[in-house]
Amino acid sequence: MLKLRELARDDIKEINKWRASKELISCLGAPYRYINEDVDYNWFEAYMKNRNTSVRCIICDSADEEKPLGLISLVNINNINRSAELHIMIGNKENQGKGIGTFAVNAIVNHAFNDLNLRRIELGVLETNARAISLYKKCGFTQEGIKRQSHYKDGKYVNMILMAILKEDMDKR
Repeated sequence: MLKLRELARDDIKEINKWRASKELISCLGAPYRYINEDVDYNWFEAYMKNRNTSVRCIICDSADEEKPLGLISLVNINNINRSAELHIMIGNKENQGKGIGTFAVNAIVNHAFNDLNLRRIELGVLETNARAISLYKKCGFTQEGIKRQSHYKDGKYVNMILMAILKEDMDKR
């Protein structure tokens, strides 16, 4: 049984290992960088000071809440437009393709719409990340556009697909 819990300081060591994986970062919109733990601890502290504009949750097994499987976040929460941006990362390769992402996306979207009173969740996904695109479509996201050649990955420019889900879309499922 999977669950979400808020990111904790003790999770930073594991997240820093994930962010050191070139293979994992190659699937995400962020550029690969060498990031030491101090940078990630500072990132965590900044999050704790700005919790009104973001929600960062660890995806974990209910039986072992201390072991992070992934990180899912709602960032840039805008209470006027009632919108946010979604980011997700499933840390270790052996945990990918097991439905963890589907659970987490559905859970955070439900939280956004039913607890935070948001009405729109948007995201960007690399055109080369077919697995993630399939996940988002399965969870009810719709493609809204393409940012052509907007991200430099592995020596070439790739398109970023823009997707979103509205509360009314989720209500129809």
